[in-house]
Amino acid sequence: MNKPIMAKATAVWLVDNTTLSFRQIGDFCGLHELEVQGIADGDVAAGVKGFDPIANNQLTQEEIDTAEKDPSHKLKLKFNPSAVGEEKRRGPRYTPLSKRQDRPASILWLFKFHPELTDGQISKLVGTTKPTIQAIRERTHWNIANIQPIDPVALGLCKQSELDAVVQKAAAKIAAEGGGMTDDERRKLVSTEQSLGMEPEARIPSAISGLETFSLSDSSDRDEDDDDDKDEKDVRDADSFFNLPDSDDDDEDDEDDRR
Repeated sequence: MNKPIMAKATAVWLVDNTTLSFRQIGDFCGLHELEVQGIADGDVAAGVKGFDPIANNQLTQEEIDTAEKDPSHKLKLKFNPSAVGEEKRRGPRYTPLSKRQDRPASILWLFKFHPELTDGQISKLVGTTKPTIQAIRERTHWNIANIQPIDPVALGLCKQSELDAVVQKAAAKIAAEGGGMTDDERRKLVSTEQSLGMEPEARIPSAISGLETFSLSDSSDRDEDDDDDKDEKDVRDADSFFNLPDSDDDDEDDEDDRR
């Protein structure tokens, strides 16, 4: 048990009844220093009744006195023997009702982009059951035809840090077993922070794929050759172009006109 119960109410009591610094109260109650300052200003936790940590066996007066004299001293939670063994038990992640219908889509996304994850890891990550995972893996789910893969982080089913931690764990396991990975699989096992720090790879747009050997010099030379051929083809004899008659015939036509 690292933090006091009713942390915000405890912070309200410490602000009102001690001269501890905001940082000391924040570290003890698990709050940000500015949030504790907001409590002192009345902007945060308005109407919250203070919770006495001394009367509730969470702090001693000697500990508070020591912290008031030394601003660098951190408050220590009083040891409570009755709380031993009462740590929060780890169980399946709770998923709100409004998001439970999105779990199949997130499972399908994890199958597609992180096939190295086990059913147990997926179950803990998105808060689902192994029969559901198995049904989607075998494509026997009742709604498999309408399921589209969606990132569980985008759906709010898990945090990006949690997904990165699971992926890194899977990468370490594969490396320990000596399994070979393709470039695509290795790229999938990189965390978000590492992938954002990588230099972008130079890629040719699909719209101009197949034109890698295209060069301006070749095209200009080809255009000049085409122009030369065109000039040679366009040159024609003036007489043949206008279909002019012979000179003898012209003279006979002129005499006929005079007559």
